[in-house]
Amino acid sequence: MKIVVIGAGEVGFQLAKGLSEEAYDITIIDIEKEKVRRAAENLDVISVKGDGASPDVLKEAMVGKADIVVAVTRIDEVNLIASQLSHELGARKIIARLRNTEYSHKEAIIRPERFGIDKVIHPEIAATAEMTRLVRQTSASTVVDFEGGRLQLIGVRLDNGCPVIDKSLGEIQPDKTSLVFNTVGILRGQDTLVPHGETVLEINDICYFLVKKEQVENLMYIVGKPVRETRNVMILGGGKIGRAVASALEEEIEVRLVEKNREKAQSLASELSKTLVLNGDGTDIEFLRMEDPEDLDSFIAVTENEQTNLLSAMLAKHLGVRQTIIHVSTTEYIQAMKVIGLDAVVSKNMCTVTEILDYIKRDDQLLVTNFEDVDVEAIELSPATGSKITQKTLSELKFPKSSVIGAVNHRGHVYLAQGDTRITGEDSVLVFCLPSAVSQVEKMFK
Repeated sequence: MKIVVIGAGEVGFQLAKGLSEEAYDITIIDIEKEKVRRAAENLDVISVKGDGASPDVLKEAMVGKADIVVAVTRIDEVNLIASQLSHELGARKIIARLRNTEYSHKEAIIRPERFGIDKVIHPEIAATAEMTRLVRQTSASTVVDFEGGRLQLIGVRLDNGCPVIDKSLGEIQPDKTSLVFNTVGILRGQDTLVPHGETVLEINDICYFLVKKEQVENLMYIVGKPVRETRNVMILGGGKIGRAVASALEEEIEVRLVEKNREKAQSLASELSKTLVLNGDGTDIEFLRMEDPEDLDSFIAVTENEQTNLLSAMLAKHLGVRQTIIHVSTTEYIQAMKVIGLDAVVSKNMCTVTEILDYIKRDDQLLVTNFEDVDVEAIELSPATGSKITQKTLSELKFPKSSVIGAVNHRGHVYLAQGDTRITGEDSVLVFCLPSAVSQVEKMFK
């Protein structure tokens, strides 16, 4: 599949990186010399320097032969023009990142479809959705829905006091128990592991458990993370994400939003009917103390300065906030920030990359979910008649290393895979694996 990425900034670079590692034919375009050089030196891609809204540059990149064009420059108008030109030149499908959500309103004068765009990604909307999921599950660092919400992937940090530390997975999930879950990934320092029954859990591991939604509370009890009802949150930063998160939560819980700019704070106070808007500095420890942080269920730092987000969240954690969530733009920081003890790190850039990858791979008839903070991928596969995966039970099969079957959907009935599970030709299967194991896993289903 030939894919052209227009824009080699953080989103374009991470997108091209993820696709090039799986043997897609990638061309990346950017007007800035340094960004083109970075892509050429670090990725297995064709790099083109030039304006992504120029017909000549797009022809040089052979956009007319592209299966998919992805326009992810920093400027909405450039993405719209590049999309329209790519459509007219013959590109099969077009994805565009647009920061301005007004383009997608029903009453919008100019709709993305008029530019030939098949899929629009709004970064702030994607980041807001992830943050609201995390707020509702304060003990988790990651919450991802599968099978229409019937299954959830829950990321949990094992800190001091967790009863499962120094135990193997086989010990914490004995046979014939009413609670069934699968451990599909572990982030240990900077390394991602796909574990097995003999894997021993260590302090500060971030474990990723796949479990039925109704069993989440029981799972959290087992790992020493009791579920608490979220009653109140504080949001630092009144930008697009801060406003959107406050708006999404204010009807059900108590929300305080802190904005340093007085005029902006006054405007937000009139816009958000049930949110208490405060004019203050989230890095001022005395200001934070006055807001009784020990009573806060969640502190969300989403200013445009990621250093401010980091410092304020660390202060809030020190003062007793139960959960800290911060937003960063620099994707390389995500794993490091989790290692130093922050509960959850969200990047609108990586939310955008993940959503684009999901769309591309679904179009390629391989449904894949990528995660921001761990290298594991979730792949949904259906076995061909007579394929190797259908010949024996899972415990009898020699399944590829760095991969594990998480769940099975049999005619609409979803259940978690176990050793005695046998896959049939009528099933769809959710597999978790490292990117290097994808091709081996696929062979089992052919």
